Amino acid sequence: MATNVEAAIPIPPSGIPGEKSEKTPSPFHFSDRDSDELQGEYPTEEEFHTLRRVSDKIPWKVYTIAFIELCERFSYYGTTVVFTNFIQQALPEGSNTGAGGADGQSGALNKGQQASTGITTFNQFWVYLLPLFGAYMADAHWGRYKTICIALVIAILGHIILVISATPKVVVHPNASLGTFLVGLIIMGVGTGAFKPNISPLIVEQLQHTKMIVRDLPSGERVIIDPAVTQGRVYNYFYLFINVGALVGQLTMVYAEKYVGFWLAYLLPTMMLCLCPAILLWGKDKYVTQPPAGSVFSKAMRLFFRANKGRWHLSPVATYRHLQDGTFWEAVKPSAIQPEHRPHWMTFDDKWVDEVRRGFAACSVFCWYPIYWLTYNQLNNNLTSQAAVMKLNGLPNDVLSNLDPFALIILIPICDLLIYPALRKAKIRFTPIKRITAGFFTGSMAMVWACVIQAYIYKYSICGRYASLKLPASLGGNGKKLCPTVSISVWAQSGSYILIAISEIFASITSLEYAFSKAPVNMRSLVMSVALFTNAISAAIGEAFVSVSADPLLVWNYGAMGVIAGIGGVGFWFMFRGLDQEEDHLNMLPAGHLVASKDIEEPAEEEAPAREIKE
Repeated sequence: MATNVEAAIPIPPSGIPGEKSEKTPSPFHFSDRDSDELQGEYPTEEEFHTLRRVSDKIPWKVYTIAFIELCERFSYYGTTVVFTNFIQQALPEGSNTGAGGADGQSGALNKGQQASTGITTFNQFWVYLLPLFGAYMADAHWGRYKTICIALVIAILGHIILVISATPKVVVHPNASLGTFLVGLIIMGVGTGAFKPNISPLIVEQLQHTKMIVRDLPSGERVIIDPAVTQGRVYNYFYLFINVGALVGQLTMVYAEKYVGFWLAYLLPTMMLCLCPAILLWGKDKYVTQPPAGSVFSKAMRLFFRANKGRWHLSPVATYRHLQDGTFWEAVKPSAIQPEHRPHWMTFDDKWVDEVRRGFAACSVFCWYPIYWLTYNQLNNNLTSQAAVMKLNGLPNDVLSNLDPFALIILIPICDLLIYPALRKAKIRFTPIKRITAGFFTGSMAMVWACVIQAYIYKYSICGRYASLKLPASLGGNGKKLCPTVSISVWAQSGSYILIAISEIFASITSLEYAFSKAPVNMRSLVMSVALFTNAISAAIGEAFVSVSADPLLVWNYGAMGVIAGIGGVGFWFMFRGLDQEEDHLNMLPAGHLVASKDIEEPAEEEAPAREIKE
């Protein structure tokens, strides 16, 4: 028999960060559960505003999870880097592997630039749509560890099918090769999509501290150990490992494609991916994992819809006033509803409502990310095609994309060891909202750079605005020969790749940090999947730009991307500058209590109410 929710779920006092108390000098309040997790003193209000914030030590097992991500990213980027040539370019004459050799152009299916852009954009959409499913299975049923293991098995199967599509006996039949390739692409996307939203939370869950504490350094300086700083550092180096894998994978596979063939460019990443299950098996009893929490998503959505009830009107002014009256979430807290009027699914306390509010705030931030990803996605298709009509000096046309991970490998330690500590020491808060805004603007600058390069390509090409197409008969073409490359060195693209790398440090890394720190504990994979899903939305929007992703409209393509990202950065800042001021408050919310089952069969043992931690 179901019991009364009020009896089953004790509702502690709703102390929240930032409230002052006459009983304690600390601006934060925590439950006993938090105090059991941590060792050290909580900062007083004066210390909170005056002491320098530093990172905690990072445990070694974090790096083993980062290495798993490195292997997976090696396999993913090492494979996808050759997709454009595999789809767009023709199989070299006399070849059954697609290898172009030192002076030739590698290719296989000969489907053209629009087809290659469309398929690679679909791949972007697919691999970032599936995280929603993977996150749900992890949070509700399997847990993160098991979901990651299953995802890797599926991804390996997809990679094997890609290898088959590029074998000499298959690749000489373009239609059969394309069909096999697409099957492998879809299966690989299922595995990749289920892997991504779970590996990112798992790595930070290995950290010990979740709330700020004060410590004295050996130098005698008194500092605040800030979990947000530690999480930021972990995600910086997590992203560094991602880009080491991407760089090595991309560099080696473009040469495997060029000198051996596409089958090897697909086989080696598959072998690298096979290392991941072995490492996961080794760490099975060593990793800290969160058990699945049941149907949490449905409770969060019911809470959200209940909060919206009665706030929408025919008048936009009245709707806005009621949505912004400050009671949106307060009105749906269990303590604000009489026990006999609470719905049966309200098996949580006020603090969990605060966590859900914070999670929805993070998701509203991510709603702007599709604009940013439009610029980043140019790396995977149009910038590679742009390089093909420039002076390569023996380089594969897709090797320049490696400037992005190479720049990240250099710039991430510079930011982590020099720039960010200097800003913190100077008491300059380069908060997530500010970093994301900066990411929009640097992404916009990257597209402006690409736009200028493309304009000069059209200016210097003998084919004018049709530089990537076949040489017309009026200029000596025979219907097969392509327009000659222009005299502009491919290294002129460097600015675009470096600017995109800087924007990734500000926007992409911060999205991982923001998703983890703002999500309820039992919804971390789900909120992370929302952050990743913005890539899928961007890819879908990118399909609308396929028609301008070919000559003679590429200047308009890059110019439009730059303008959209710039306007997006301005709009993002004005929308969320208020949320930026709540950063510490949101990070220090105490964890809520929730029972995931629909009804509670046995009364839960009554807990003591949360109390303040005394110094």
